[in-house]
Amino acid sequence: MAATTHTVTNQVPPLVGYDVFAADRALSEAVERHIDPGVLPAAREELSTLGQSAGSAQAQEWGAQANEHPPVLRTHDRYGHRIDEVEFHPSWHRLLGHAVAAGLTDAWGRPAGHVRRAAGFLVWTQAEAGHGCPLSMTHAAVPALRTDPVLAAEWEPKLTSYVYEEGLRPAHEKAGVLFGMGMTEKQGGTDVRSNTTRAEPLSGEGEYLLTGHKWFCSAPMSDGFLVLAQAPGGLTCFLVPRVLPDGTRNVFAIQRLKDKLGNKSNASSEVEFDGTWARRVGEEGRGVRTIIEMVAATRLDCVVGSAALMRQAVAQAIHHATYRSAFGGLLIDKPLMRNVLADLALESEAATVLAMRLASAYDTDTEEERAFLRIAVPAAKYWVTKRCTPVVGEALECLGGNGYVEESGMPRLLREAPLNSIWEGSGNVQALDVLRALQREPQALDAFLREVGKARGADHRLDAAIKDLLTELADLEGIEARARRLVERMALVLQGSLLVRWAPPEVSDAFCASRLGGDWGTAFGTLPHSLDLASVVNRARPVAE
Repeated sequence: MAATTHTVTNQVPPLVGYDVFAADRALSEAVERHIDPGVLPAAREELSTLGQSAGSAQAQEWGAQANEHPPVLRTHDRYGHRIDEVEFHPSWHRLLGHAVAAGLTDAWGRPAGHVRRAAGFLVWTQAEAGHGCPLSMTHAAVPALRTDPVLAAEWEPKLTSYVYEEGLRPAHEKAGVLFGMGMTEKQGGTDVRSNTTRAEPLSGEGEYLLTGHKWFCSAPMSDGFLVLAQAPGGLTCFLVPRVLPDGTRNVFAIQRLKDKLGNKSNASSEVEFDGTWARRVGEEGRGVRTIIEMVAATRLDCVVGSAALMRQAVAQAIHHATYRSAFGGLLIDKPLMRNVLADLALESEAATVLAMRLASAYDTDTEEERAFLRIAVPAAKYWVTKRCTPVVGEALECLGGNGYVEESGMPRLLREAPLNSIWEGSGNVQALDVLRALQREPQALDAFLREVGKARGADHRLDAAIKDLLTELADLEGIEARARRLVERMALVLQGSLLVRWAPPEVSDAFCASRLGGDWGTAFGTLPHSLDLASVVNRARPVAE
């Protein structure tokens, strides 16, 4: 081919070599807001270091390789012995190692730990989202294990370690471990009380043998798992180690790996227990109550993870529009494209601000904040994860045909986008959980209303939305059938309140006009043209000051 016919013009340079944290104004401002001044310099430095790594060509290559070479199940060795191991590409281990070294499994024991970890999780998983699953479960296992001080003393230092060691060995031989979770079964799914896995007590205190199956067990290469099984006293939580203290393999038969829509780098599996040794966590018959704090923490990570996917998708779209020319000018200067980008940026910032507010509530850990989280976490999990897929899909379209090509990275984001809405209880489960809190825990609603009320009087559209929400909350007729509508409204009002208090006026004005005031279409790019859309887009550009 003649060189003169292959001149490359008007192609966008890759978004690489930048600080993912510093370039995200909504996130960096949230960190400044929620971390005490004495801790802030150290937190800012660690997050900027992580942000530079996340924006590097190396991390982007690791993410691509981990997805191009998905995990492979090895049930037996060459001699026919059952080994039940999952092989991962080296890039998967590099991603995990970097994440653990950055403290993404350590939130519970350091100052501002949850805000620092959530911000780091939001930054680092933009490089690759699949390995966020074992990070999330390892982090979230801590509060469940704390119901048993002996187990917590044994396992928590390794769960919160900054050292990642791959391979199956006894936990006491490793400096750090990862945890997984096995709750759902093929006959019940989310209805875990219908689980059939049996737990038979042994003579040792708190020791049992499990027999049964788990339909979804993510990260089966982990060192330990929290699972639910039916003990004599009812549904109970158990700790299942992959390797027993004497070095022998526990019975943990991986039947197959799931062939998923996305999340390709992460192994999700079906496993069978047949005389599998386990330790009880908490009391018999209180399995759901024991594991619920783990579920709440992983639900928050679903919010943070969706915020990360949205941020990366919007950053790619704005970056593309900044350099791509069409019809005589840059795309970013075209009024209609600017409207689309601003609309996407609003959704991304609202998700980020809400996720970080929830993380700060974990750090504060007062009775008021715990009551607030009881409603705010499932409401946020419902809404933010629901918004992720349309945001990523529209951002992909901003790149046109280039966005539909695997090399752009956008298809991987789009395949990942629905995941967090399904994991840890899908939309109906979250909506019903909010209803349960409204009916049984009035202090949770009080805390929620006090939070949104902090912005009352600052925007007339927010005030009207709060008034309408109170009217809807007072009407219990047909409440279950309209639970999604109610929870959506609660999440939007909460996001609006946070943006009115903390975001620049152009952002909060556009959000309240569209999401709360109704001046909006049914697709992105339908914001009122009179708003300061250029400022909204410029704020979201992935360029550090």
